[in-house]
Amino acid sequence: MQAQRALAGGVAAPLRQGSRRAGVGLVNGQGYGLGASARRSGSRTSRAGRRHGLLVAAVAEAERSSNTSTQDSAGGAVASVSMDNEADPSATVIKVTGANRPGLLSSLTSTFTDLGLDVVRAEIGGKGGTFRDTFWVTTMERTKVPESDMEAMKNAIEVLLASFSKPAAAVRPKLSVPGVTEDRQELLHTLMDTYVKNDVLSIQQSIVNHVEYTMARSRYKFDDLEAYMATAYSVRDRLIEEWNDTQTYFKEMDPKRVYYLSMEFLMGRSLLNALNNLDIKDQYTEAITELGYKLETLVEKERDAALGNGGLGRLAACFLDSMATLNLPAWGYGIRYQYGMFRQVLVDGFQHEQPDYWLNFGNPWELERLNVAYPISFYGHVSVHDEGGRQVFRWNPGETVTAMAYDNPIPGFGTNNTINLRLWAAKPDREFDLQAFNTGDYVQAILSKQRAETLSSVLYPDDRTYEGKELRLKQQHFFVSATVQDVVRRYKEMHDGWDEFPDKVAFQMNDTHPTLLVPELMRILMDQEHLGWTKSWELVNKTCNFTNHTVLPEALEKWPVAMMEKLLPRHMQIIYDINWRFLQQMRQRFGDDWARIAKLSIIEETATGEKTVRMAYLAVIASKCVNGVAKIHSDILKHDVFGPFHDIFPEKFQNKTNGVTPRRWLAFCNPPLRALITDTLGNERWINDTDRLKELREHVDDPAFQQRWQEVKRTAKAKSIALIERLTGVPLPNKDAMLDVQVKRIHEYKRQLLNVLGIIHRYDRIKRMSPAERQNMVPRICVIGGKAAPGYEMAKRIIKLVSAVADKVNNDPDIGDRLKVVFVPDYNVSVAETIIPGTELSQHISTAGTEASGTGNMKFAMNGALIIGTMDGANIEIAEEIGQENMFIFGARADKVPQLRKERAEFKPDDRFLHVVNMIRTGQFGWADYFHPLVDSITYSDYYLLANDFADYVATQDRVDQVYRDKAQWTKMSIMSTAGSGFFSSDRTIADYNKDIWGSQPCPVPVVDE
Repeated sequence: MQAQRALAGGVAAPLRQGSRRAGVGLVNGQGYGLGASARRSGSRTSRAGRRHGLLVAAVAEAERSSNTSTQDSAGGAVASVSMDNEADPSATVIKVTGANRPGLLSSLTSTFTDLGLDVVRAEIGGKGGTFRDTFWVTTMERTKVPESDMEAMKNAIEVLLASFSKPAAAVRPKLSVPGVTEDRQELLHTLMDTYVKNDVLSIQQSIVNHVEYTMARSRYKFDDLEAYMATAYSVRDRLIEEWNDTQTYFKEMDPKRVYYLSMEFLMGRSLLNALNNLDIKDQYTEAITELGYKLETLVEKERDAALGNGGLGRLAACFLDSMATLNLPAWGYGIRYQYGMFRQVLVDGFQHEQPDYWLNFGNPWELERLNVAYPISFYGHVSVHDEGGRQVFRWNPGETVTAMAYDNPIPGFGTNNTINLRLWAAKPDREFDLQAFNTGDYVQAILSKQRAETLSSVLYPDDRTYEGKELRLKQQHFFVSATVQDVVRRYKEMHDGWDEFPDKVAFQMNDTHPTLLVPELMRILMDQEHLGWTKSWELVNKTCNFTNHTVLPEALEKWPVAMMEKLLPRHMQIIYDINWRFLQQMRQRFGDDWARIAKLSIIEETATGEKTVRMAYLAVIASKCVNGVAKIHSDILKHDVFGPFHDIFPEKFQNKTNGVTPRRWLAFCNPPLRALITDTLGNERWINDTDRLKELREHVDDPAFQQRWQEVKRTAKAKSIALIERLTGVPLPNKDAMLDVQVKRIHEYKRQLLNVLGIIHRYDRIKRMSPAERQNMVPRICVIGGKAAPGYEMAKRIIKLVSAVADKVNNDPDIGDRLKVVFVPDYNVSVAETIIPGTELSQHISTAGTEASGTGNMKFAMNGALIIGTMDGANIEIAEEIGQENMFIFGARADKVPQLRKERAEFKPDDRFLHVVNMIRTGQFGWADYFHPLVDSITYSDYYLLANDFADYVATQDRVDQVYRDKAQWTKMSIMSTAGSGFFSSDRTIADYNKDIWGSQPCPVPVVDE
């Protein structure tokens, strides 16, 4: 019986190499498929043959002596095995019947291999829970099985059938595929009815297989990068299984699908996220360690995907994670940027932009879809034709490129669902490319290729020139057009008419960048699907939704009408028509009040006579729902930015406060804190139900819990400081100094400049102190990081000022370790995942009423950092959730800002403010001339009110120092910060979007009860 159990366990896994394992069978001491040279050489084939032959002989003997029943172990129908050498002239025919169980076919084929048999043909059949399979087999020498060995082989197969009860891997669900016959579905399901196994040995085999077969490297010697790539491919195999099952199930259920369009998806690294979401990190850690590598080392080999810049792109990535976790039938759509935005390098404190070659070694996480490609048109002219008495518009493009799809699986947490992020890459139009080469115009063919690929090369090209603006507009149309064509194709595969379109499709535009969705969808519905204007507009109104992310007027996109007419002539016609029809409706409502009507027009005419298209207005008019991303932001949209529209259709406007995924931004990036929370709350359900974090409040006064909390924060802080030292080269010897961090996109309204002025003030105070007084100052490490847009000169000057102040402060012997200043270059998701958990004070200090929401504040709060900030964006709601007493709030409130701006010219700034500004002006940090525009911007206009808020900011920083000295009080506030952060999970945000806007239904892939 021991031999029987050994065989049943040993053959449960499918053999990847199949019949390539030659000559492994010995029955009664006879070898099949072994030539004389192999036997003489003592090769691995010969040794394997002897080992398996002994196993088969032992099992046959055990079968004869144990009287094993052939009833299956699950108590099902009696299994039967027959072997026939007469039915086929060249092969032995084995027929096996019985109760079907997942994984059984794989075990049967592995048994054949272990018996030294090669399956040359197979018929897989059976219904209603039974199987009826026929196999034509030969020995490895291509002969029939000798009659003397058939009984032993039959007994071995019967042992398997009798003892097989449960597959060694998880069972895949049986799904229905439209257009595929039932018999074929049964066959294809049976061939792969279990998921890839996740035990350590199987993982190691998978990794080594990819080293040899995918990467064509020697499995005996591969470096860390190759080990990372092979590991990534191995994990991707598991993602693809769930991805395929998810997409098949969506197609079977035909739910309402959500399509999230965004110019940015700041995904970060994928390896750890996938391992954690699939819940196989421990197994992979062990497998990789046994292979002689460290998971932490391999993780560092992965480049951050350069698909985004700041909060907009990171929000989109968090939303995809939550959509997958909540089992929503959703896809993301964007652009596969070859070089991203740029890689930030500091040279003498100045920002330099370099291409981000993140794709140099390929991207193992993506799936290139050569069969999914769409033509994208530009330029040309529009002609009008009569077809059956109906006026038809035809766009005759002057340039066409091809959009090719690259799919990126996005796994959920605690679910089998894996959704998709489809990114478009620009390729040259194939016909034109071939024609150019065939006519000998090689230069033109190359230029065509370069022009096409430029479209998806860089995120947010510098738009200070006409060419830069045009490229941005082309990018937006490129990805929107490809997406609409893809969505329409998918819908038409399942539906004959258009009445169900609003019940099956919901578009969400992430800011104004995808607004060309509106005229492009209208164009396809009217010009290609031949629907009338009224029906097309109805479908657009019922499917399009718009999220606004800014209150800054200059950030609301406007495109010159002349450029739009040249680049997208048909779309400009449609926009004119949308605007005319809308203004006619407004005229019926308001009469000839043209001043009021003009404020609602999509087309704006400037004082110079230039006409522009207000994309945000187009999005508002066309969308079913319009939402802001924080309460204060949504109120500003309703009463200011889009006030006239809110007066007309208030039902359109909603608020959806942003959130961040608690998986990546707490559970995965901060394992010690995850362990502490789990131990305290009793289980890990809090990861997908962050409201449970509130239960931490019950422990806030527990000294033992406070001590554990401090230890967790201390560990994370040490890790953060070590990374900062490595990235900046600045030694930070005082590990007990407060870690004070402001990391975000560099912009005047985010007021990194106010932070720098505060640092200069602190530096000046320390310089004026006696040595004894200095010892009483709370030591600080002030960290600033973020990118400035290539064309944003003022932001670049701020970066240089930070560097100049750091050079002065860090090299002043009077200061020592009381104050250190560093600028972290090329700040990205992976850097954030290390810095955020260790941060103690996080600065979110934008001028009130300028930050739409912010999501960095949520990430820091989740990890127990205390926030110093203004009542702006999501800070207001964070204060409501964690208690304003657990934050450091300062500054003018949003309702006071307009009046303060009017009075700024008469405002007398605090003397300390004037002194600090004068220190910059007089060159105490060098580069006085270069910093003059900065100084002037806060001396005269001071639009963002730095002078007004400076005194309160300094006083609040003093209060920060005071609280920091009281470790118990600081720890309590830190615990309360995490405990109150549950509301800011992106799961809550996405659930609200779905409930109030999309109206889709969760579609969890069925889990098979094994």
